[in-house]
Formats: sequence, C-alpha cells, structure tokens
Amino acid sequence: MDNFLFSVNATFPIFLVMLAGWLLRRFGMLTQGFVDVANKFNFYVTLPILLFTEISQMSLSDAFDPAFFFYCMGATLMGIVLIWTLSAIFVKDRKLLGAFVQGCYRGSPAVMGVAFVMNMYGNAGASPLMIVASVPLFNIFAVLILTIHGDGGGFHPAQLKKALLGVCKNPILLGILAGLLFSVTGWRFPTLIDKTLGYFADMSTPIALIAIGAGVQLGEAFARWRPTLLAAFIKLIALPGVFLTLAVVLGFHGDQLVALLAMLGLATTPSAYIMAKNMKNDDVLTSGIIVVTTLLSSVTVTGWIFLLRTLGKI
Repeated sequence: MDNFLFSVNATFPIFLVMLAGWLLRRFGMLTQGFVDVANKFNFYVTLPILLFTEISQMSLSDAFDPAFFFYCMGATLMGIVLIWTLSAIFVKDRKLLGAFVQGCYRGSPAVMGVAFVMNMYGNAGASPLMIVASVPLFNIFAVLILTIHGDGGGFHPAQLKKALLGVCKNPILLGILAGLLFSVTGWRFPTLIDKTLGYFADMSTPIALIAIGAGVQLGEAFARWRPTLLAAFIKLIALPGVFLTLAVVLGFHGDQLVALLAMLGLATTPSAYIMAKNMKNDDVLTSGIIVVTTLLSSVTVTGWIFLLRTLGKI
C-alpha cells in the first residue's frame, strides 16, 4: 500500500494540474489563444531558462556520470532508429510514416522530466544530464524524419538544409549549450540577474502542464485509431519496458531511473503537432497520439513507478 501511495503521490499531482487546464478550457476560462501563447512563451523563454539554470549550476566533475549520460544517449538513438526502421517496413501508408515515427518516440523530457524528478526528490537530480543527452537527438531526428517523409515521402536537400538551420536555432538547445558553457567555465550571473532568471524558471513547469491540459482535444484521438493505439503502446509500454529493464540490469537506480522513465515513457510532446503540421506530415494522427498518450500515461507512468518502487530501485 505504501508503494502504491508513493506512486500516486509522484505522478497524480502532475496529471491533476493538466486536468485543471483541461477543465478551465471547457469552462471557457482558457482559450486556444492562451494555449498557443503559453506554448510559445514556454518554448522560447521559460523552458530554455529552466534548462540553463539547472545545467549551469551542475558541477560537471561531480554531477557528470559518463555511464548514465551515454546510456541515455544510446537508448535514445537505438530507440529512434529501431522504430524508424520497423515502421518503414510495416507501415503501408507512407503519408502516415513521419507522424507515426515521431509520435512513437518523442516525449517531453525537458518539461515533464524535470517535473517528475523534482516532485519525487525535491531537486532536478539526474534529469539535466538526461536532457543534455536526449533532447538534441529528439529534435534533430524529428527534423530529419519529418523532412524525409513530409507529403508522403521525397528527399529535398534544400528543405533539409533549412530544417537543420532551424535545429541550430532551437531555443531549448541554445539553453542547454549556454548552461554547459557556464557549468564548464564556472561563470555566474550577479545575484540580481540570477534571481530574476529563477522566477522565469519556476514558471516553466506549471504553465506547461496547464497548457498541455488545455490543449487536449478528445475528438482527435479517434480519427486514426489503429496507428494511434499502436504508437501509444510503443511510447508508453514497449520503449520503457526494454530500456528500463536494461538500465536496472546495468545498475542504475533512484533518480536516474525516474529520469529515464521521463525520457522513455511519458506522453508524446505537444510540440510534435506543430512540427508535423508545418512540415506537411499527418497532423491529425499526431494530435491523436498526443491525446491518447497523455490520457493513458497517468496510468502507465504510475504503474512503472509502482513497479520500480516495489523492486526497491527508486
């Protein structure tokens, strides 16, 4: 019973905030305009600042765990390549391919990962290291996959070059790189600036959760139900099942496993919809995957945490 309560307390506050966002939208207090502005504000301002502050305060000599870092990077790379390869073989409708692959692997480790680890341990723990290892690969592969499979397929070098330039300008990646620079050099802002950045960083998680909840559209979940449910199974069950099991065998524990769960087994990120739509991929399928994984992850993530807690690994 204690393990179950621990699991519920670790996950449900996060999903209750998302539920609050959904209810506020239904009651007319929040609008699609709010969702769009909040997502943009989070993407360009609060989330990069959060990542910068967390990473810049790490002491790489103390906090950098090469085994954990390279496991996160390897699991991310292997998962994406495996999903992409198998999908290219078995997904018959080529117009669905880019959206399906992205939906299967691309979560919100930078937003939700920090929220989960902080909720359980009171600090970001291993999540900044996980973010540094996985988020650049998430974004780079999303650009490649959606570019190659946009409009049902076709490789266009000029479009790919433009997309890669967009990756280089990604504010999340820039926040990570700036944080790494400050961490390596030991640079620090004056207290006045540091506290100001802290206020923006503190806004990131609650605003993101409210916006995610407010943006959920249940009707879109059933438009392409077969590939949607398959993608949800891969995202919430198969990926964490394989790589969490291997992580336990290799001796990772505590906040490392929670960070890995956030990397592997959380809902598909809402930003996947924006990229799919703008890059001529199936935005309806992407919306359905986001909705279904968001709804089901409240159960599956609680289950994973309960299992890891019962095994004494967290």
